[in-house]
Amino acid sequence: MTELAKKQCIPCKGGIPPLKGDAIRDLLDELGNGWEVVDEHHLRKGYTFKNFQDALDFTNRVGALAEEQGHHPDIYLAWGKVEITMWTHKIDGLNESDFILAAKIETL
Repeated sequence: MTELAKKQCIPCKGGIPPLKGDAIRDLLDELGNGWEVVDEHHLRKGYTFKNFQDALDFTNRVGALAEEQGHHPDIYLAWGKVEITMWTHKIDGLNESDFILAAKIETL
């Protein structure tokens, strides 16, 4: 488990700038595991599964984790695949909690 995965998501109240440049690269390097940053705005990763049920089970575990953390990604579910996309809507970009939730998803 990474240090990121040990942290808790902190609700963003807005009023802070989204992460940019080196701050994003450092967190992405720590996160690893195939996550990508798109346009310095959001995180994305796709997962593949052997069938729909396994993909659905994973989606439900991600949903439960998101509720627990109070930080909610966009989840695309299809037969044998799940795509997770996330950013902090209040600042229209990334903050540390996005990377924390991604790291916690990796523990599932």
